[in-house]
Amino acid sequence: MKQPLIILTGPTASGKTALSVELAKRIGGEIISADSMQVYRYMDVGSAKVTVEEMDGVPHHLIDVLDPQDSFNVVTFQEMAKEAMKKIYANGHIPIVAGGTGFYIQALLYDIDFTDNDGDMEYRHHLEELAKEQGAEVLHSMLKEVDPPSAEAIHANNVKRVIRALEFYKKTGQRISDHNEEERQKESPYNFAYYVLNMDRATLYDRIDLRVDKMIEAGLEEEVKQLKAMGCTRDMVSMQGLGYKEILDYLNGELSLEEAVYILKRDTRHFAKRQLTWFKREKDVTWVKQENFGFDREKILNWMTEDLKVRGIIE
Repeated sequence: MKQPLIILTGPTASGKTALSVELAKRIGGEIISADSMQVYRYMDVGSAKVTVEEMDGVPHHLIDVLDPQDSFNVVTFQEMAKEAMKKIYANGHIPIVAGGTGFYIQALLYDIDFTDNDGDMEYRHHLEELAKEQGAEVLHSMLKEVDPPSAEAIHANNVKRVIRALEFYKKTGQRISDHNEEERQKESPYNFAYYVLNMDRATLYDRIDLRVDKMIEAGLEEEVKQLKAMGCTRDMVSMQGLGYKEILDYLNGELSLEEAVYILKRDTRHFAKRQLTWFKREKDVTWVKQENFGFDREKILNWMTEDLKVRGIIE
């Protein structure tokens, strides 16, 4: 018998947090965050981190477990999430993976193997130096040459993933996009339901703009000031997150606050679009168009509960 697993994802600002908590309360679930920023302490406002009040007594895992100076990647996520799942199953509960990082979700769901690093770091260091000296676009152009599908899927600013793809090609002679496609064909070891929350683009973009305005009101500038005082810099993984790099540029005098907010809204909309593109490529996804339910959370929950019963995930 495969163990049950529920995934509740969707683009940023689609309402995952509130719905995942309600679902967990209803079916006896615990939540694992699949968010690359909420894992960090002191980064609450910019990551739209779930608050203790919002958790409403539901156990949450992979939130506030690392310091901003720590590195976090898909391999770390996979290890930590599996550890959390063991505990959740031991409690007799169902893990609900909630968050918008599709790559992390895929890695966990299909148990993708990342053990391709032979420990030789010379080429990686060479690429890192190249990025520092000539900029991220140079590496992205190199990736376009050898692995166009990866170049399309990975944003030029995501230097770590670009380097990983180039490194994989150099060491194995295989494109990482082909490797990932092979891994993606694997059957999941879990009895799972994979829900993607969605809504019409205009409503989503309005919600993103509103969320950014609320973050500014809630003290995002102050939060980034404190992180800067703690020694956090632009090149740290944690500070690459939306909201942090833009406000940091403002604090460093490179942008006005108005420009920083404009860029943050624009880039968050672009990010949401890329998230949707990712989920559209995934197999076994169930799209939840919220307008079909009149944006009524109770109706969505009722439908999900019935669907989970049909799949044999809950009784």
